[in-house]
Amino acid sequence: MGACIMHDKNDWSFETLAIRAGHQRTLEGEHAEAIFPTSSFVFASAAEAAARFAGTEAGNIYSRMTNPTVRYFQERLAALEGGESCVATSSGMSAVLAVLLAFLKTGDHLICSSSVFGTTTVLLQNYIQKFGVQVSFVPLADLAAWEQALQANTRLLFAETPSNPLTELVDIQELARLAHRNQSLLVIDNCFCTPALQRPLELGADVIVHSATKYLDGQGRAMGGAVVGDAERVGKEVFGVLRSGGVTMSPFNAWIFLKGLETLKLRMLAHCQQALGFAQWLSEQPEIERVYYPGLASHPQHELAKKQQTGFGGVVSFVVKGGQAAAWRLIDHTQMLSITANLGDTKTTITHPATTTHSRLNAEQRAAVGIEEGLVRVSVGLENLMDIQQDVQRGLKL
Repeated sequence: MGACIMHDKNDWSFETLAIRAGHQRTLEGEHAEAIFPTSSFVFASAAEAAARFAGTEAGNIYSRMTNPTVRYFQERLAALEGGESCVATSSGMSAVLAVLLAFLKTGDHLICSSSVFGTTTVLLQNYIQKFGVQVSFVPLADLAAWEQALQANTRLLFAETPSNPLTELVDIQELARLAHRNQSLLVIDNCFCTPALQRPLELGADVIVHSATKYLDGQGRAMGGAVVGDAERVGKEVFGVLRSGGVTMSPFNAWIFLKGLETLKLRMLAHCQQALGFAQWLSEQPEIERVYYPGLASHPQHELAKKQQTGFGGVVSFVVKGGQAAAWRLIDHTQMLSITANLGDTKTTITHPATTTHSRLNAEQRAAVGIEEGLVRVSVGLENLMDIQQDVQRGLKL
């Protein structure tokens, strides 16, 4: 029998990490990662239980905060993002909430991009501000506006890049410099790109949040979120929120996300290719007023996207001439596309942001962030591109 050779995973490529990182086989010798559907774990003695609870001995305690399957996912995603630590949560929004609870207190100030998921805006305006945290919203790409909004009590800057749904970008390196000059943290929502296309920590960000529900899963099967960063901030402070607050990812969902990560790079490259072709085709249709996609030379941050991303992503948004009536007509006449607000699926999905993802914003708020009544968002899946185009064309030609 040949000698067992130990490999340093720091030498592994992204594709290998996505398949191998984090998995620790049990004594059963399973090839695929095991699911541990248990609420608690048994200790060998009272002393061992005390040491685990005190944190002086590593090991499983209770599945609210420690579960082997969830740990596999956490270690794998941390490796892919280049982070020291990952905390898995029950949803993308619970990941955002855990970050806010970990790093903000009464009297602190937060700056957030105005171009974020509608529910993030609602969370900040309707709930976080209730606890005495000041919140300012600024245009995502306008670095001068970010700098002007900084205050002595600014503790955190939060941005999605690319943004939902207009695929707007911010220069992460420059925004990190602004944040750090002010002793503030930079948090980046990396949902649209995933680490397969963008690694914000390498660009200076301090913390990354994910909705694992989207591309990390890739097939619309499960809810989950994640926070990635260093061992101190994420491994201790965000983990502390999870331990006490219980925004916990289930072992079964963690297993699903592990399977999703194995094909992440392949899927993201395919989504990018599909989305670029779809965006180019939309740009040629007379019924379309405007197309938003970073892969188009017409996109305001096209060059920035080429600089800080290795691909342009799978989300394309566009404005149909004729407002909401035309947008709804287009959506309702598709026969193959899934009318759902989720994204990041192998199945192409289509939605009307003004009345779904951003419906809890009032008309003035939507207008301020460019959510027009004729705006349609498509998460371009992996079906044949011509079939996707033909399905959209049904509503365009009416």
